Amino acid sequence: MAQHSDKSIDIAVYGATGFTGRLVAEYLALTYPSASGLRWAMAGRSADKLEAVRDEIGAPADTPLIVADSEDRAALEALAAQAKVILSTVGPYQLYGNEVIEVCARTGTDYVDLCGEPVWMAEKIAQHSTTAQQSGARIVFSCGFDSIPFEMGVFYLQQEAQKTFGQPCTQVAGRVLQMKGTSSGGTVASFRASMAAAMNNPALIEIMKNPFALTEGFQGPKQPSSSKPREDDVLGGQWVAPFFMAPINTKNVHRSNKLLGHAYGEDFTYNEMVVTGPGEKGEAIAQKVAASGGGMTSKSAPQPVEGPSKEERESGHYEVLFVGKTADGQTVKAGVKGDRDPGYGSTSKMIAEAALCLIKDRSDTPGGIWTPAPALGEALLDRLQANAGLTFDLR
Repeated sequence: MAQHSDKSIDIAVYGATGFTGRLVAEYLALTYPSASGLRWAMAGRSADKLEAVRDEIGAPADTPLIVADSEDRAALEALAAQAKVILSTVGPYQLYGNEVIEVCARTGTDYVDLCGEPVWMAEKIAQHSTTAQQSGARIVFSCGFDSIPFEMGVFYLQQEAQKTFGQPCTQVAGRVLQMKGTSSGGTVASFRASMAAAMNNPALIEIMKNPFALTEGFQGPKQPSSSKPREDDVLGGQWVAPFFMAPINTKNVHRSNKLLGHAYGEDFTYNEMVVTGPGEKGEAIAQKVAASGGGMTSKSAPQPVEGPSKEERESGHYEVLFVGKTADGQTVKAGVKGDRDPGYGSTSKMIAEAALCLIKDRSDTPGGIWTPAPALGEALLDRLQANAGLTFDLR
């Protein structure tokens, strides 16, 4: 495990002046006041901006402010020397995340992020896994809407299958039933950076297409197609369309399975789509969703510095259904709901609770590069339901 005894700060919110980082800092200030004993800091490139955001969100005047640029290794090492866990909202990570993850892996500093960039994640797993294992750094990718509701939803479903049937589900389908709210500007920027990198290096496209790109050598069975609109064989009478986050969520679900010792089975299949409704109307919406790429390529998609208003964030919500089937045909269904818009309001709470879970509840998790379910497990399910507005239930 990481060495924490001499560190004065529990969580350093890196990128605290950005839109999402600011929301994380505000959540910590409101949910964990000084009396809670949590010691957290705000980190970013500009001292003046850090001071302004601290005052605007109502954080205590003595909240530590740490100036650190993504390319300033000395400043990042100074940050790592003080913080038990660096919570990074500074994306796209392929552009701004290389130095901080290297410093964390080398110094034994825990790290959580919001990454949904599978090519970069595969590269960092190859580069830093051994170093993190040796130093004790627990590096946990994808602690926001990509991919906690999906990856932890499958984990919850599989736990229930084991309790009920004594065996895992060898097939799971994820179906997005409702989603009100925008994609985050960071997610859009990451998607566009990934597309630009793939245009320059076509070999990266194969990594993006491979559902087992993050399983370090393991290649499982052929996975169900989710690339075209169709009438759903899982939810009869409903049309489904490709879900724009499925390419990253699917990879994280398979990585979790591997890191859990293939608890879901080596023949496990998973697919993820968005439900658009029944009949001709459902079909039309599904075709429109597919043609738009989920809105990720739209000129009106949000920029990294932009985001919805407080009212929009608080009126947002989402619901995902998971349908699992065991090898002998028994079925189980589970749902995950979030009480805020997915890209900002819910994401900011999820990553904050993941960071807290890592250092407060899961000191037993060894060093390495993780996904949330195998790193944090039931302790994260409990935190998300107690504090972050998520619910997990059987259907």
